[in-house]
Amino acid sequence: MVRFAVQRRAAEAGEHLQTWRRMMGMRAEDVATRAGISRSTLRKVEKGDPSVSFGAVLAVADAVGQLEHVVEAFDPMGTELGRLRAQSALPRRVRR
Repeated sequence: MVRFAVQRRAAEAGEHLQTWRRMMGMRAEDVATRAGISRSTLRKVEKGDPSVSFGAVLAVADAVGQLEHVVEAFDPMGTELGRLRAQSALPRRVRR
């Protein structure tokens, strides 16, 4: 069973991807083709179905020109907490 918070965020992400598609003036068929997925899978992504593969979500983000933003969102060095944790958790030097 998928947690409520995950379902809610998946729905928000799907809405955002759909909004990007529409703002770019792209038809759903064109995005699905660019992403290499079926139209029904695109519909699931845009509806926030959490059972859709992560790869399909990334492919849609790429098709609407937003893949870099998704990748940047996962970058731990992009946050203050991530940078602080990295300083204490990563080794000072690596032997070669």
